[in-house]
Amino acid sequence: MDAAYVFRVEFRLTPERAAVDPERFETTVELPASEPGTDGWLRFRDRLWRGAVGDEPSFRRETAARLGIADAAGIEVSAVDFRELRTDREYLEALQTAIAADLGRFNAESVDDTLHKYFGSSIHVREA
Repeated sequence: MDAAYVFRVEFRLTPERAAVDPERFETTVELPASEPGTDGWLRFRDRLWRGAVGDEPSFRRETAARLGIADAAGIEVSAVDFRELRTDREYLEALQTAIAADLGRFNAESVDDTLHKYFGSSIHVREA
């Protein structure tokens, strides 16, 4: 099984002793998705809504910490946008099974409703 949450992350540079151009740049960040049913597998439920990052300020701070720049002077994560859950078929099927096993946890009527509620249309299945 293989899956990752993919984000577009924008950084802003504000160094004290230099001028930079551009002062903003972006990159793609992939965070490995936890195996369904294990610790951390509910990241989508806790952080996404309709394919967008919920509570972006706290997620920007979390992203900066994950990237090791939380305390870096002159650099900040200025925006984070969810792009997709990039997954293989095996992971998606395991995710669907885990959701179905406890559908009430998601306040949804079906697995498909749950996936759409959190990911929007941003699930990209890649064949191995």
